[in-house]
Amino acid sequence: MKLVRYGSAGAEKPGIVDATGRLRDLSGTIDDVAGETLTPAGLEKLRSIKTSTLPEVRNSERIGPCVGKVGKFICVGLNYADHAKESGAEPPKEPVLFMKATSAICGPNDDVIIPRN
Repeated sequence: MKLVRYGSAGAEKPGIVDATGRLRDLSGTIDDVAGETLTPAGLEKLRSIKTSTLPEVRNSERIGPCVGKVGKFICVGLNYADHAKESGAEPPKEPVLFMKATSAICGPNDDVIIPRN
């Protein structure tokens, strides 16, 4: 099952890619690819849908961030030896945790916006 969010930034809709590779609209079934939708029960509900009955998204839409309604964005840095080696650092004894602003989350083909300063 391939879940996606598509549409203009900030107004993404939930979708699913069917077995033939067509994007189908899930907005009549779920609110967003977030929260309850991503629980085992929510995913089981989606598995039971016959995707061919969903409206096909025919125009080429922007693919958005993979999940919506993100509350916190917690990152783990230098979490594997090759990453530490690439950056010229020793692998840490403890995980390096840090946060990013949720505004840093973007779609796979979106420009990465670098804030001033």
